Amino acid sequence: MKFSIQISTKDRKDDLMRTLKCVSRLISDSVECIVFDDGSTDGTSDLIKEHFPQIIIRRNEVSKGYISCRNLMLNATNAEFVISLDDDSEFLCKSPLSAIEAHFNENPDCGLIAFRIFWGAMPPEIQRSDDYPQRVRGFVGCGHAWRMSAWREIPDYPEWYQFYGEEVFAAMQLFKKQIEVHYLPQVFVHHRVDMKKRGEDKADSVSRFSHSLRNDWNNFLIFYPMGKAVRKIGYSGWTQLNTKVFNGRKELFVPLLKVMKDTVVNVSRIRRNRNPLTDSQYDSFAKLPPAKIFWKP
Repeated sequence: MKFSIQISTKDRKDDLMRTLKCVSRLISDSVECIVFDDGSTDGTSDLIKEHFPQIIIRRNEVSKGYISCRNLMLNATNAEFVISLDDDSEFLCKSPLSAIEAHFNENPDCGLIAFRIFWGAMPPEIQRSDDYPQRVRGFVGCGHAWRMSAWREIPDYPEWYQFYGEEVFAAMQLFKKQIEVHYLPQVFVHHRVDMKKRGEDKADSVSRFSHSLRNDWNNFLIFYPMGKAVRKIGYSGWTQLNTKVFNGRKELFVPLLKVMKDTVVNVSRIRRNRNPLTDSQYDSFAKLPPAKIFWKP
């Protein structure tokens, strides 16, 4: 198998059906698509069977989280390359697979390709970009491709992260192995997220804040030289207080305290996973361009 397109989903059948309509056109003898239904109760698996019988379905009867699903799919495949998409992401470009394969073939040190991603409820009117391929620090979970030989060189995504931060974990593990992450703007993905609507959901916003900050701190403690990690956490905590809690977001104070508590609770996990950069490696990593998360016309 040349390509495996892998999607984890839970109770988002309408978004998923739109994504599969796009992805199903790419399926062939050398391209499979796998959907991991993580305990959906909205009839997701039945809909896939009815409308897309060529797609492989895996299912958890009880949800275990999307990171667990991604690990299971990645570790089970025999494909040379794996494309990972969110259930609300779709390609806007022509021939994405040929572009991905060509870039991997032309860049043997590249183990992961980060796609150009537009975030918004509707696709952009202007889709052309002057961006160019380049090595970067990281990638976004909603649109990227693995060279599977690179995935097998590093530990699985940390399932105890729950969500957010696992991409940084993987990118830094790759860096330690001298395997590169490349941004390839020719592969263009629409992540169909209404950012304004997401921001209006206060409970969701607080949850995302907590997980993002907690896992940032986990990654600092796992990968950074210890002195730099402590300074980064101190600066990060003060920044959250100064720019958010003291600036009208008082609802984030208790979650911030919980992040501090969780960091202490996770000390044993952090120690087991600790794989610090040397000072020179840290300097080299810091000089790389950051992950290209949000593309705008």
